[in-house]
Amino acid sequence: QVKSQFESRANMNCVVFTAIVYKSQVVAGTMYFIKVQVSEAEYVHLKVFQSLPYENQGPSLESFQTGKTRDDPLTYF
Repeated sequence: QVKSQFESRANMNCVVFTAIVYKSQVVAGTMYFIKVQVSEAEYVHLKVFQSLPYENQGPSLESFQTGKTRDDPLTYF
């Protein structure tokens, strides 16, 4: 659901956009840290905020880190 947000902010077109692993942190909603494969050998880490259900808003891309590999640990950022 955040692919288009990522592509416009990172100025990339992703043929592959597959979540590999994620961590979550409960705040006033949920913050997700997601490792996403965007090409054969390139990965990005996304920080996505999902507000509480009653707010009726979709997930929003808070920030991201590019240039990651499959072996890079997914950390809070």
